Amino acid sequence: MEALIAYARPLAQGAVVTVGLAVLSLALATLLGGLGAYGRLGGGRFGAWLVFIYTTIVRGIPDLVVILLVYFGGQRLVNTLAAALGAEAGFQVSPFVAGTVSIGFIYGAYLTETFRGAYMTIPRGQIEAAQALGLRPAPLLRTVTLPQLVRAALPGYANVFQVLVKSTAVVSVIGLADMVGIANSAGKSVREPFAFFVAVMLFYLLLTWASTTIFETLERRYARGFANAR
Repeated sequence: MEALIAYARPLAQGAVVTVGLAVLSLALATLLGGLGAYGRLGGGRFGAWLVFIYTTIVRGIPDLVVILLVYFGGQRLVNTLAAALGAEAGFQVSPFVAGTVSIGFIYGAYLTETFRGAYMTIPRGQIEAAQALGLRPAPLLRTVTLPQLVRAALPGYANVFQVLVKSTAVVSVIGLADMVGIANSAGKSVREPFAFFVAVMLFYLLLTWASTTIFETLERRYARGFANAR
């Protein structure tokens, strides 16, 4: 317990890094998921084919391998481009940036299917009726499509985030000073790894509980709004 108190500040800083990594990764995954769903539904044969390759690759490669490929491959690619342009090489990819890009890339594939499935639940008649009334694409999206899309996608979106949060622990292998990385180093230094990883476990449980509470509140809100609309 004394060792945990002594390392309380570094652990708190690591917790902030973990939360930031999860939030930024989710933002990137949401963007990629939205683009992927659009590619599957309205991007034509080429768009659907491109998204199919993206989702297939992500599902077939372990998260750790993707993180290592982005971290080391990203550095090599940038340095190769710099050398080709006559610039000085030696560029270093930040573990935080590599982790954010990797996790966002991975879970963007899963959110692609989440958003696509949610869109497919919207009755076609509602969209056609709105178009027949002369509703333009932007108001149609805001008033008809998006509210129903959010309501249908929220449960799957919440599940993806729960898994995404746990995947942030893997990023410590490339040297990120997150909660897991700091706990691992501190536990080894004081020879009390069990106590530190119990603290990590409790942190992730707290983070999962908080996110679950938030998403359940949102689900009830949208479900209530949908029921009132009916």
